[in-house]
Amino acid sequence: MKRYTLLFIYSLLFMPFVVQAQQVFKKRNGIIVVKNDSLLRAMSFFTGKAEGGTWYSDAINAYQNAMGDKIQVYNMIIPISSAFYWPEDYTEVKTNSQRATLNNMYAHIDNKVKKIDLWNILEQHKDEAIYARTDHHWLPLAAYYAAQQFASVAKVPFCNLSSYEQQTIHRFVGSMAHFSGDATLMKSSPEDFIFYTPKNCPIKTTYIEYILQNRRVVGTKPAVDGNFFWKYNDGSSNAYCTFMGGDTRATHVSTPTKNGRRLLIIKDSFGNALPAFLFFSFEDIYVVDFRYFQGNIKHYATENNITDLLIVNNIQHAYSQGTSNSLLNMLNRPIKK
Repeated sequence: MKRYTLLFIYSLLFMPFVVQAQQVFKKRNGIIVVKNDSLLRAMSFFTGKAEGGTWYSDAINAYQNAMGDKIQVYNMIIPISSAFYWPEDYTEVKTNSQRATLNNMYAHIDNKVKKIDLWNILEQHKDEAIYARTDHHWLPLAAYYAAQQFASVAKVPFCNLSSYEQQTIHRFVGSMAHFSGDATLMKSSPEDFIFYTPKNCPIKTTYIEYILQNRRVVGTKPAVDGNFFWKYNDGSSNAYCTFMGGDTRATHVSTPTKNGRRLLIIKDSFGNALPAFLFFSFEDIYVVDFRYFQGNIKHYATENNITDLLIVNNIQHAYSQGTSNSLLNMLNRPIKK
């Protein structure tokens, strides 16, 4: 009798915990929401094939060939959050191996290109807040680790987080509230958006804003000076736009680091969080988004005396042939006079 009593008590204490510790909700667009205790994490699945992505590798190789010996090209492909947090035993929505696809893409990139493979460093820190739970982006802390690895490969100075002030936007609920189709669920588990501003590092930021009609660029506004870090209040769903106000501007940051190194970053929105950690590393930083930039990118790089060119995309964008086409178009456009 005593044995059965102990088993009953054990089942009451521990079985409900095992069942309730993790729940998975299938939402629209292939998004799942994983609930661990009271915290939610929304993630997108990855459909890339292990043998795919070589079109992106070809585009990166074209950049190194076009830039020649005077500009060093780097490539950084960022895994999306499902690489590290997808439930192992969940099969209702299938996600493919991002590691296998990354291996193939990097294997087809020329050795002249310096590859910034973030997998190990992100996996090492996956228990920290490196990916948003309510948004499809990574978080500034992940970008810090990525920038640190990039700076090491590029052989430029790098300052650790003690050189930064921590800032927090509370009650952040990001893009997954919309993408998942269940804003009510996502808003039940807000998070802190923590970013870092450099101490004792006066910078000058200049923007050229694109004029959009129906999401297409139809012109540009005159260059204006502004703040690199944009202000968003607690509860804002746009907290990730803290950096440069989002994607629809070409940005130039002049820093106090006088080492003759000038960096051009070609990026998607994941790349927005990187420049803030490189103000101590490069004299000038130029940032353009491959979806909006309208000029000839080689001419732009030459005109601005670029020494280092970093192409950075999350793996979903990198795997898309549309991204490769856009990157190649940037190389081949006629030079505007």
